[in-house]
Amino acid sequence: MAEVVELVYYPVKGCAAVSTSSAVMRPAGLTHDRGFMVVSPEGVGRTQRRDPKLAVIRPEVGETAAGGERLTLRAPGTTALHVDVELTGERREVDMLGRPLRGIDQGQDAADWLSDVLGAPSRLVRVPPENGRVTDGLTPGTSRYADSSPVHLLSRATLEHLNARLAARGAEPLPMTRFRPNIVVDGWDAEPHAEDRARLLRIGDAELGFAKLAVRCAVTLVEQGSGSKAGPEPLRTLATYRRSPEGGVTFGAKFSVLRPGTLAVGDKVEVAAWSDGA
Repeated sequence: MAEVVELVYYPVKGCAAVSTSSAVMRPAGLTHDRGFMVVSPEGVGRTQRRDPKLAVIRPEVGETAAGGERLTLRAPGTTALHVDVELTGERREVDMLGRPLRGIDQGQDAADWLSDVLGAPSRLVRVPPENGRVTDGLTPGTSRYADSSPVHLLSRATLEHLNARLAARGAEPLPMTRFRPNIVVDGWDAEPHAEDRARLLRIGDAELGFAKLAVRCAVTLVEQGSGSKAGPEPLRTLATYRRSPEGGVTFGAKFSVLRPGTLAVGDKVEVAAWSDGA
């Protein structure tokens, strides 16, 4: 049986990952996952598609002495920024990849720090506690500032298959970090892309329903350690065997949360339903 080998969340959309050994899966995904977003002064969300340097910003979510939420941001060559998170402020309109959403601005100190690191005027917003966003797909759900459904799952077998194809073309293998998954699964060794067919998953106390395949974009071209674009791979190779009829290429799968719960590295991944009835 397959098992969880990595759990990862991304407190600030587009910024560096935080790995954990256990986490609570909430209706909108792993706790703290994509709860914040960097935006332009006009409220347009920044992503690695156009701002790859987001990758070098390392966020950490903790608590204040009073029990509130505190976000710490670090980046090479800068002093760490500590933000006591504002949850009661005025809601403002923001745009995330063309979708109208709402956010709570986190103040001028955060804006100045991010503008300096990214070299472009920026502000930081937090998703409101009353977030009511509904995501689409085979299993609808909700998420914070994720592109679509809240949970991105990818298997090691799928990445190994891609890396074998890259090697055959004389290209270097790519790490899992290029694809920014939340859950990495090992044990589906006989079949790459088994996550494409999984329709109902039980992991720890949580239950996940398949929403859609993950359509890949230019973020996969960004070297996550340096925040620099690194060439045409993996999109060039994925285009030879993972083209979607709707356009683009797919790699990994997105899931919605049917039942919240706690999950951990080492938990078994039970597939309660496959798309072909297997």
